[in-house]
Amino acid sequence: MVLNNIEKLIEKYDNGETTLKEEQQLKDYFSQETVPPHLEVYKSMFQYFLYTHEEQYTKDVPLKSKKTYSLYQWISVAAVAVIMLGVYFQMSGPTELEKQEALLAYNQTMEVFNLMSSNLNKGTEGVQALNMVTTNFDKGTDNIAYLGEMSKTTNKILKTN
Repeated sequence: MVLNNIEKLIEKYDNGETTLKEEQQLKDYFSQETVPPHLEVYKSMFQYFLYTHEEQYTKDVPLKSKKTYSLYQWISVAAVAVIMLGVYFQMSGPTELEKQEALLAYNQTMEVFNLMSSNLNKGTEGVQALNMVTTNFDKGTDNIAYLGEMSKTTNKILKTN
């Protein structure tokens, strides 16, 4: 009957469901000299718990509070302040004067882009004319090559050197 009760307590202990009183019963049981062979693994564990329960830490632990503030901490405080100011001014939005200046800058930029575009278009017209000349030149060289072939054929027919 006692062994059956101990096995149930061990199962509850493994599931983390035991009370302190039940754990004390397990410690008392496993502090005996004779334990069934299938429960030997638990004996060393509970004996270890009994042994470590008696240990105490006797060294003094110095508790010094650090009240000096380093430069790093002040820099972090300043960084947070700068971020907060940035967020505040960002949320306040641009003024009417800033909006007008931005619109003026936009219009001037568009004028510059239009001027560049028209100049680029003029440049591409010149390149297109050059492409036409190149195409005609290529046709002319093809015709000359054709004439050369005709000349060779004619020389062979007439057997002239």
